[in-house]
Amino acid sequence: MKRLFWIAIMSLCLLQGGLHGENKAEAADVRSVVYSEVAAYNGNANEAVWITDAICYASNLYDVDPLLVTSVMETESHFNFGSFSNAGAIGLMQLMPGTATAVGVDPYDPLGNVIGGVSYLRSQLDSFSGCGDYAVTNAVAAYNAGGNAVRKYGGCPPFAETQNYVVEVNGTYTQLLKKYYYQ
Repeated sequence: MKRLFWIAIMSLCLLQGGLHGENKAEAADVRSVVYSEVAAYNGNANEAVWITDAICYASNLYDVDPLLVTSVMETESHFNFGSFSNAGAIGLMQLMPGTATAVGVDPYDPLGNVIGGVSYLRSQLDSFSGCGDYAVTNAVAAYNAGGNAVRKYGGCPPFAETQNYVVEVNGTYTQLLKKYYYQ
């Protein structure tokens, strides 16, 4: 488990360069990559299009990599509008009610949920931007466990749930990057 966790951390470090690599020969359309991932989980074509559009809109609005947003949403809810967690998280981006209030959205409104989740992810990316190679890893961990836990432990907290979460987001992100660059 520890080895897989560290591989995930190192892979998320690659996010620092985002999707703006200079060595890209031919790449797939980001929207197509996002849609194919959403549609693989959500068989309703209209919902898959809506979710894809919401991801692209919110990603653009907050300047967050749409493949990262897709990876977080997949890990959080598997693109299920009615997703609820035992801890009380709601919707596609699994916003806690307090987080939704803090970012000014209604967590039960699907678009508000996506916008709020991406806004919160952007705030975590900004908060941990000074962490060098671990900035994105710490932001992803903070999305799951909260920024205070990440600061308390000086990085991803030693919680199995959070470490598994980071590994899962990384695995999805790596797969989406492959589709984007090599499809």
